[in-house]
Amino acid sequence: MRHGKKFNHLGRTTSHRKAMLANMATSLIMHKRISTTLAKAKALRMYVEPLITKSKNDTTHSRRTVFSYLQDKDAVTELFREISVKIANRPGGYTRIIKLNNRLGDNAEMALIELVDYNEVYNNQTVVEEVKTTRRSRGKKSTAATEDATEATEETTETSEEEKAEGAE
Repeated sequence: MRHGKKFNHLGRTTSHRKAMLANMATSLIMHKRISTTLAKAKALRMYVEPLITKSKNDTTHSRRTVFSYLQDKDAVTELFREISVKIANRPGGYTRIIKLNNRLGDNAEMALIELVDYNEVYNNQTVVEEVKTTRRSRGKKSTAATEDATEATEETTETSEEEKAEGAE
């Protein structure tokens, strides 16, 4: 039965699970995106998001608390210097899980877990949508300008045809 089971044990002992999640969190912080199984990605999200929240408050106590989880000075430095600055205004939801194809060997569900603010594809997509809306409004206002440009193109085409006829004679 599942009574009181708050998180996925991932089929590992407590010490193995804590070490694995610490290593995965360090990799996520250092590389901004990692590929793993879906179950591990969901467990990692529950593990790393409170650490990122702690990094918003840059005090000695919060650094030591995060270090007790990660056990990696470089990852703690990266988290408090770069990541916390970038996510300062975000109220939560620092990670994104994207499902991938199943793994060939054992057909396990794979997923990509990444830090939200470091994905340029999704950040640029919102900018492109805004540009499209402005282009539509410009197109409606400048119909007279496009007609003028069309007339000018037709005039140059007629002139070039006359020049070709004169050159042939």
